[in-house]
Amino acid sequence: MEEATNLMGLGDDGSGTARAFSRDVLSIEIAGPGRPHLTLVDLPGLIHSENKMQSKEDVALIQGLVDNYIREERTIIMAVVSAKNDYANQIIWKKCRDIDPKDNRTVGIITKPDFLEPGSENEASWIELAENKDIFFELGWHMLKNRSDKEASKSFAERNATEAAFFGSGRYRDLPPEMLGIESLRGRLCQMLYKHLKAELPSLQKELNEKHCEVIKDLEKLGEKRTTVREQRHFLMEASQDYQDVVKAAVNGQYEHDFFGGLDPEAPVDRDGNLRRLCAVVHHLNVQFTGAMVKFGSKRCIDDIDEADEADEADETDVGPALDHDYSYFSEDQMEEDRPSAIERVRGFLIRSRGRELPGTFNPSLISQLFWDQSENWNTIAEYHIDRVAGVCASFVAAAIKYTVVDDVASRLQAFKVDPALDSRVKRARAELVHIITDNKQHPITYDPSYTAKVQDMRRKKSEAKLEQVMGRARTSIHNPRTNSTEVYLRLNVLNSGKGDLLELDMDKTSAEDALDSQQAYYKEEVKYFISAVTKQVVERHLMRDLAADTISPTLIGDMTDEEIAFVAAEPEETTRLRGNLETRKAMLEKGQETFKSALGLCK
Repeated sequence: MEEATNLMGLGDDGSGTARAFSRDVLSIEIAGPGRPHLTLVDLPGLIHSENKMQSKEDVALIQGLVDNYIREERTIIMAVVSAKNDYANQIIWKKCRDIDPKDNRTVGIITKPDFLEPGSENEASWIELAENKDIFFELGWHMLKNRSDKEASKSFAERNATEAAFFGSGRYRDLPPEMLGIESLRGRLCQMLYKHLKAELPSLQKELNEKHCEVIKDLEKLGEKRTTVREQRHFLMEASQDYQDVVKAAVNGQYEHDFFGGLDPEAPVDRDGNLRRLCAVVHHLNVQFTGAMVKFGSKRCIDDIDEADEADEADETDVGPALDHDYSYFSEDQMEEDRPSAIERVRGFLIRSRGRELPGTFNPSLISQLFWDQSENWNTIAEYHIDRVAGVCASFVAAAIKYTVVDDVASRLQAFKVDPALDSRVKRARAELVHIITDNKQHPITYDPSYTAKVQDMRRKKSEAKLEQVMGRARTSIHNPRTNSTEVYLRLNVLNSGKGDLLELDMDKTSAEDALDSQQAYYKEEVKYFISAVTKQVVERHLMRDLAADTISPTLIGDMTDEEIAFVAAEPEETTRLRGNLETRKAMLEKGQETFKSALGLCK
């Protein structure tokens, strides 16, 4: 006992500041064929206030200890009161009433009745208390006579004999024997506890089942057991199949799986939970890319183009939803240019690229130079689009892995297999873009009949516009008084003098205009092809197609060596310990459930 006292920090350490109480519990087990199935917890007596022997901390410690134990609803509270003091002033009553207001699990224990004067009113009042007439407890009261200081050396047998003799005399003879003495208390407590636990069995069984469900859920969170390579490989195979189902559904735009959850119409398409709907997000980004190419793809924005063609240009620039703010930075790579300035610029190109062509025509390579100059922004916009789609795919894959694989494996699998696979896919996408850009750097060629029709239509509209300007100058209105109407006439002299305006004598300017028109017609067709090539050959082919197969698949898992499998899927030591603890608890709880079934059957 002295060793236990020291271990609990209650011994005198030589400083004179030994603690009186401790939160540590000294457990003493007494076993034997005649011993009752009881667990008794002897708590310190409640202290009203601090004194030189007990500090304020001791008072608070005792209050906390008592509260923690007696609040447990499956315990019987033995409220011990000493007959040496007035029971009305003992604070245990308030404590019991606060915690057990129905008084259905409290039994009163009266000690030291031998200090009462035989035949006195005080003795009578204590006997009334024991008879449950003053303070009522559903479990009643019990009286004990313990050994006095002089009787400390007596044996248990002598102690019991002295107690029996005491309760066999005086007013105590009229009390029921089952509420007197230590021997009857043993049986009475066992019966009380049995009845109390019998009433608590349904709720105790419910709690046991809830604990069992919690343990099962905790084990499910850990995933399959994976201590051997065989278990680890099987675990990764199962996880890869779940991952395949999720990723394939996302790529194909089928969002029935629980992984996708509900969409958020208020959040951006490529943000938050909406990001999991990969097909929809990539489609949105492709539409954004298309709008950016139409709006910012041309290096030069020629403002004063032929008025007759302005409507067509407006139709092409008005595509899809508003562009994301990030695309606005590409406007810095553009420059405004009116048509006369554009013609002069092309004229400069024409003069410096002349070959053996006749006057009024231009070197075919001029269209190449103009187109290459006008399409300089394409590569930058396309690379930005690839980065956006690749980032979305990476975020989606991370979410899919986190959903289908336990955390400790997900991080290693992501770093060891998935990230390199995603990097490889992005490299292939960039290489494909280089091929497309390289093709655009070749001399322009098209077999689209609409190109010739568009060039001819542009020339016709310009001729009609010039003719309309001449006719506008020749047109005059004369009022006819006889008919009281205004008649419109063309002045022949003005018309004849304006014929020269219909012909451009500067052959270089004419050639420059034709070259500019040809370049613009070719650009409009080629930008559509480029958009289609990037979205299909780059995004769909290299970033979307086979996303599941290239990142995590049963085939890839099957090709991994045992060492790689162990590195990725082996359980951390703490997980193994936790799993063992949970499996032990699960076995104990299941054994308890079986015991409960038997107990409930016996108690019916």
